[in-house]
Amino acid sequence: MPKREGVSLSVIKRLPRYYRFLGDLLRKDVTRISSRELAQLMQLTASQIRQDLNCFGGFGQQGYGYNVAALHKEIANIMGLHRHTPTILLGAGNLGRTIARHMNFESSGFELIGIFDSDPNVIGQTVRDMVVADSASLEKFCQAHHPRAAILCIPKDVAYECAKNLMSLGVNCFWNFSHYDLAVDFEGAIVENVHLGDSLMTFCYQINAAYPEEEA
Repeated sequence: MPKREGVSLSVIKRLPRYYRFLGDLLRKDVTRISSRELAQLMQLTASQIRQDLNCFGGFGQQGYGYNVAALHKEIANIMGLHRHTPTILLGAGNLGRTIARHMNFESSGFELIGIFDSDPNVIGQTVRDMVVADSASLEKFCQAHHPRAAILCIPKDVAYECAKNLMSLGVNCFWNFSHYDLAVDFEGAIVENVHLGDSLMTFCYQINAAYPEEEA
């Protein structure tokens, strides 16, 4: 089992990028690559790549580099992509439907097993070959199917109560689009907050930093 203790979040957040670049190399029939060559592709340093991978045991060979297929597989194992964590989605509005329809959950380590909403106009609709269920049936569903994770595409003002209910039902892992920071109130929860507005404002900063002469 690769070592994981003390691995920083910044390293963890780079793992999907390694996985994606190595997948691209596999599709191009590249069988091996040096840390220097991989660093050039990813715009990192060779030292950074070696340090990152050494957090999990290191996978290269001196004078050979990395076996692309083997490293791709090892990173998938490190991230647990083979486990297919049973997951539910709460909030089948525009954002929730888009995520349900277009995310490849299986290749990212998840299995979407249920979609829920409290809006009578949404309940009963079919999304991703699933019928949107009434949130009132959530307790019974969780007792029967034991989801581990939840995707929250719900308003900020209901996120706390929703997460509290889910935690009581054994769901303590959240991919959270609600803009409410659940980790503050729920110690022990695993939370990945997604703020699309923050990403857009970061993009705005980068544009304005690159083109300051166009400032009004």
